[in-house]
Amino acid sequence: MSASVEESLQLQLLEMEMLFSMFPNQEELKLEDVNALTNIRRYLEGAREELPPNIEFVITLQIEEPKVKIDLQVTMPHSYPYVALQLFGRSSELDRQQQLLLNKGLTAYIGTFDPGELCVCAAIQWLQDNSESYFLNRKLVYEPSTQAKPIKNTFLRMWIYSHHIYQQDLRKKILDVGKRLEVTGFCMTGKPGIICVEGFKEHCEEFWHTIRYPNWKHISCKHAESVETEGSGEDLRLFHSFEELLLEAHGDYGLRNDYHMNLGRFLEFLKKHKSEHVFQILFGIESKNSES
Repeated sequence: MSASVEESLQLQLLEMEMLFSMFPNQEELKLEDVNALTNIRRYLEGAREELPPNIEFVITLQIEEPKVKIDLQVTMPHSYPYVALQLFGRSSELDRQQQLLLNKGLTAYIGTFDPGELCVCAAIQWLQDNSESYFLNRKLVYEPSTQAKPIKNTFLRMWIYSHHIYQQDLRKKILDVGKRLEVTGFCMTGKPGIICVEGFKEHCEEFWHTIRYPNWKHISCKHAESVETEGSGEDLRLFHSFEELLLEAHGDYGLRNDYHMNLGRFLEFLKKHKSEHVFQILFGIESKNSES
């Protein structure tokens, strides 16, 4: 079943009304952009021509047993609920492996919903009903069954676009998070800034949410590629490590508005890594034009 973006946005507003009635406290439900819902209403009324940004928010859940908090980070793509919702749960009480398993379980549950079904409230209920087992002793959670079937994993590659990446502390954070999560890819600094991250889906999604929150506004995931695998996914990688990409640029680095990356060099880099197709997705122009 398909639906227009306008129909999808109407359903999103309806679900947000339900969520605000469930979480009236501002500390429980926080919109990344406080004007997000107003901008969508203006778009639907015809007062705004440009499609507004996605609705993005964090819900802080108090789990009764055990007594812990889980932050559920949610992004509603423009065509949700007819396309998949982007969800990520995190808690300071979970280690990395426990968090990975929690999000695998949550993603699998949400995947059972049919296109057109609103599912944020259902995801909240699932976390409240099922979180306890993920906070148990690690040995109990991870002990493999002797009859276990091969585990299928999703290998993901995300192409992320930012208006610019300059600040030294931000660049350090991106590199540190990439190496900590053992993902591969690169961060191209300058204007524009491009990040590619690849690895297991849960690691890439954690990378994305970690670098993004709480307040990086001018950034978006332009494209994602995923493959199901029963192995380590090493044969699917296009990059061998996660590094900063510094290409010959034109302009004065001291004058940020005038410091643009050399897109011709970047296209050559993409070709070497079998990713030329991404150039048009990122910049909206044919790669042959960038060479001239």
